[in-house]
Amino acid sequence: MSRIGKTPVKIADSVKVTLDGKKINVQGKLGSLDYTLNEGVNLTVESGEIIVTRENDTRELRAMHGLTRALVNNMVIGVSDGFEKELDVIGVGYSAVTEGPWLKLSLGFSHDILMEIPEGLTVIAEAVPRSKGSKLGIQSIIKVKGIRKEEVGNFAAEIRKCRPPENYKGKGVRYKDEHVTIKAGKSGAK
Repeated sequence: MSRIGKTPVKIADSVKVTLDGKKINVQGKLGSLDYTLNEGVNLTVESGEIIVTRENDTRELRAMHGLTRALVNNMVIGVSDGFEKELDVIGVGYSAVTEGPWLKLSLGFSHDILMEIPEGLTVIAEAVPRSKGSKLGIQSIIKVKGIRKEEVGNFAAEIRKCRPPENYKGKGVRYKDEHVTIKAGKSGAK
């Protein structure tokens, strides 16, 4: 059996799970999520846990077993706690501001980048003072929050793609915990 698939999903106290045939509905304090199960994968709710099983051992069903368990677990976490990605905007003159349903990024181009914030996501852009002695302090922090893990990750990746961090000065948009290796620049001839 799949090691991921056979692990039961613990249901938090504030979460309500409803099974209707092949459709699962998870409701919590942050919202509600639905998912339709694939053929051959079954769910049972027993004593505060969701158990995912499969009908046979074909390659496709083994893959779906672990995938379904991971998706259901993300649904339970999403409606109870939510997901968050944090990005740092680093560079002189670089900034990020939310204006209504738009995220406005100034990343050193001749124009500002306007990104529409998808429905169901919350984006917060905060200005942070630069630290003393630092050539490139963090000017802005962008926080992307939502109940769907996939949507949070996709929108954070779209923001990062606008100006990935470069390896010589470290300027650009990066995830909070991302490590960027800084290369040595050219050395002049003596």
